[in-house]
Amino acid sequence: MSQSTGVAGQVQSLLGLPGVTEAVEEAREACTQLRWHQALRRRIPEAAAESRVRGSAATALLEGSEPAGSQGTVVLVRDLVRGAASWPKEPDPVERVLKAAVQVTAATESAGPSSLASPAQLLARLHVAASADLLPPAQVGRPRGRGEACPEFADLGPAPAAEELPERLDALYDLLRSVQAGTSALAVAALAHAELVTVRPFVTGNGLVARALERVVHRVGGLDPTGVAVPELGHSQKVGADYRGALTAYSEGGLEGVRLWLLHCAEAAVTGAGAGTVIADAVLAGRLAPGSSQTT
Repeated sequence: MSQSTGVAGQVQSLLGLPGVTEAVEEAREACTQLRWHQALRRRIPEAAAESRVRGSAATALLEGSEPAGSQGTVVLVRDLVRGAASWPKEPDPVERVLKAAVQVTAATESAGPSSLASPAQLLARLHVAASADLLPPAQVGRPRGRGEACPEFADLGPAPAAEELPERLDALYDLLRSVQAGTSALAVAALAHAELVTVRPFVTGNGLVARALERVVHRVGGLDPTGVAVPELGHSQKVGADYRGALTAYSEGGLEGVRLWLLHCAEAAVTGAGAGTVIADAVLAGRLAPGSSQTT
């Protein structure tokens, strides 16, 4: 039995937990409906670009970066992305995190099927995008080394020591490769997201990378092939309270914690597909042109 086949079997067993199969199917159906939206017949790039704008704002919110309120952040990010506004020459800490969120979400666009065949390189690229302005160059794009700690997600308990990372990351890479064997993209994305946050392989930027990775797996794995859904928005509901709670349940171990996290991620995917539908509606109505007041 190949390693990917073994992982696929483990993921399949988790899908059998109470309520999970139904939740995953609901998310798949929501994303399928989005896929066939009339606006996405010819205007996927425009809609996907707006999805990344809104995903950037949502993932920044989860990092505590909200320069002008949640909707103000969407408008600001849209202007920054299209060149109508410029990043400050000397950004403050909030602005640096927002820039990191924009950069790592933008980096998901170039990820394709081959990216999941080389997951270590994919994570390195995402981390470079997320942390280039947050860390010294020597710590960018690589896992923590001996003596390097991670202060993020302290409420989940201490991050594993650097010596434990190779084994934990190898298991994560096998999980990501299993998508190519037909394993549920939603389940793999959810589990990879939670594992990255639990293991915290990088000195900083783990949450940003985890949410960007989830976006990649949803698209490349076929759940949301257009890339128009906004799963980050589903996680940022209630200012991330449910997100943090579900991650805590996962990190505490046990099948019930995993079940709660999978249910949360399925719900986030449904919310993200709904946000994608709003984007597609706006594209169809011509409300996303430069200078538009469309913000929701």
